[in-house]
Amino acid sequence: MHFITGGAFNGKAKWVREFYSLDDHDSFLWLSAYQTDIDENFLFISQQHLLVVEGVEQLIKSIAKEESDSDAIRTRWRHTISRFREWEASKSGRTVILIGTDITKGIVPMDPFDRLWRDVTGWAYQDIVVVSDRVDLIFYGLANRLK
Repeated sequence: MHFITGGAFNGKAKWVREFYSLDDHDSFLWLSAYQTDIDENFLFISQQHLLVVEGVEQLIKSIAKEESDSDAIRTRWRHTISRFREWEASKSGRTVILIGTDITKGIVPMDPFDRLWRDVTGWAYQDIVVVSDRVDLIFYGLANRLK
């Protein structure tokens, strides 16, 4: 698993396309939670070698809208991470690439839901980092490998 994070509009998607030479690949599936709602179950039927999920924070937001508290959200997210790992392990050469915007910095939101979303996104990103083989922070198009 490879986790890429950084600020909004800092070049994360472009960096992933270049790093993985996706213009030269046809065995990948790119799903963007910014463009459409992503059904969690759909993520795991891909037969490609690379599964790119852009907008992880939006997936977490969708879960937060359906669950009642932070523990329930985290439990469901950890289950999703486990399924990503199972998908990778089910066939040699598979990699899940998760791209998530860092929404945890700056002014703490006044709206209770937005504050919950911000908090659980930070915790979810920590959960992702623990299981990821590689973690990169993209800052204005430049990668800083953290793990």
